[in-house]
This record gives sequence, C-alpha cells and structure tokens, in this order.
Amino acid sequence: MVHLSSPPRLPVTVALADGDGLRRTRFRIWQWGMCMVTLLITAWFMTLGPIPGIIAVVVAKHILVAILVAGLGINITQKVQR
Repeated sequence: MVHLSSPPRLPVTVALADGDGLRRTRFRIWQWGMCMVTLLITAWFMTLGPIPGIIAVVVAKHILVAILVAGLGINITQKVQR
C-alpha cells in the first residue's frame, strides 16, 4: 500500500538548447517570418474575392500547420554525446 500512495517520480530533465549556438534562434525567426509571409499573402488573396480568399485560407492553414510541426521537432533525431 505504501507504493500506491506515494506520488509518481518526476520526469527526466531534458536540456533542449545545449550547445546549439544561435541555430534555434535563427529557426524561430525563420518560423515567424514564414508565418507572416503566409498571412500577408492570404490577406492579399482575400482582397481578390470570396473564392480565392477561401482557397487561400485553406492552403494557409496547411502551410501554418507544417511550420508548427517543423518547430515541434516531431521527426528530429538528436545525437546523444556520451
């Protein structure tokens, strides 16, 4: 019973930004830039009418999700130095 009443262990601490210099910062700036370009182009297409605007919003949604997934690092394999 003692094992059941104790709180779970803390998760392992992971350092994400060790030794990468400005790589993460440049990537975040690139993400912001691409998001802004996508939004500006979408807004421009919306001025052309409802049909181009709807198509632009649908395409922009996919582009923004792709930028988000790239930033989350879903498929990144990190090299562990021992």
